Amino acid sequence: MKSQMTSDLDRRQIISAVREFVQRDVNPVAPKYDEEDIYPHELIPIMAELGLFGITIPVEYGGLGLDYKTFAMIFEEISKGWMSLSGILGTHHLLSHIIWTYGSEDQKSEYLPLMSTGDLRGGLALTESEAGSDVGNISTLAAKDGEEYVINGRKMFISNGEQGNVFALLAKTDPTCDPGYRGISCFIFRTPVKGFKVGQHIDKLGYRGIDTVELIFDDCRISTDNLIGHREGEGFYQVMDGLEVGRINVAARAVGVAQAAFDAALKYATQRESFGKIIGRHQAIQLKLADMASKIHAARLMVYDAAEKKDQGQRNDVEAAMAKLFASEMCGEVVMEAMRIHGGVGYTKGLPIERYYRDAPLMIIGEGTNEIMKLVIGRRLLENYIN
Repeated sequence: MKSQMTSDLDRRQIISAVREFVQRDVNPVAPKYDEEDIYPHELIPIMAELGLFGITIPVEYGGLGLDYKTFAMIFEEISKGWMSLSGILGTHHLLSHIIWTYGSEDQKSEYLPLMSTGDLRGGLALTESEAGSDVGNISTLAAKDGEEYVINGRKMFISNGEQGNVFALLAKTDPTCDPGYRGISCFIFRTPVKGFKVGQHIDKLGYRGIDTVELIFDDCRISTDNLIGHREGEGFYQVMDGLEVGRINVAARAVGVAQAAFDAALKYATQRESFGKIIGRHQAIQLKLADMASKIHAARLMVYDAAEKKDQGQRNDVEAAMAKLFASEMCGEVVMEAMRIHGGVGYTKGLPIERYYRDAPLMIIGEGTNEIMKLVIGRRLLENYIN
């Protein structure tokens, strides 16, 4: 599905507004909230006022109707300030994309306007303890009972799982299918529902301040109207398409964190003196900065390329996977180099470098591990060559 293109002027104004929000409201609280793992409740109304819950939701449903290139730029800008904040928006927009692309008109009209305003905040109930990257192996069941489905199962590592209130829920409607993914359906699961509860909270290395939890479904009953597009057995394909959007946003987050680390290293290199001159005058530091800047630039262009293909309605699974793979690995490398430029002080909690270092692995693991990205890329390259 083709996106409406955003003009360069509109894009610049939007990014400027987001940058101002980050500098004014996010940067001052990010260190404390990250350290104490505090959910940023007071930032939600500001994000809603900026329209950030409706970035790509069409205007007719109350959203901004922006393209995915602008979407990626927004995620990069937010992640420069505090990557965790982008997590509130990530799976929210994955769900809105699934509803907009595959939902019935009734589903679009019911959910998208409320998601645009942030009254409904979305998540993706996909991962299970025994089924992370192996989606076809999920064990959550949705048994049809008249005009309802009865949901039983457990989901793990769910972002927005406690603070969110509507989820793209993957469950097996036909557990006898072989391969298993053909029996998976996708539902809109809106809380509260009897039998649903939040289980354990996951204490994470980084990506703090956003809730990551276990979700428990115990004989939860939802209407058959909640089945996406009112069609069983298509949930795997619907979510895989949504994950292309997710991989664009994760890759953009990686670019943002890397850019923030680079900016900090560049500033430090112009202030810190060693052997009688600022360290930026040393060739060893200049070589590091050159490599870092080049990798960030390359990753950013890959993200934009994947986003533009999505905007044009083209298949972009390879480009999104490549962008996510390259940008996330680049982010880990750049943050480490930034820490090395800072020396011992970069290893302390007095500077944000250590936060970037803790946050970087999330992009390598999240939205499909990088090993899975390589498999996606490799298989598609072979398909194109063979065909």
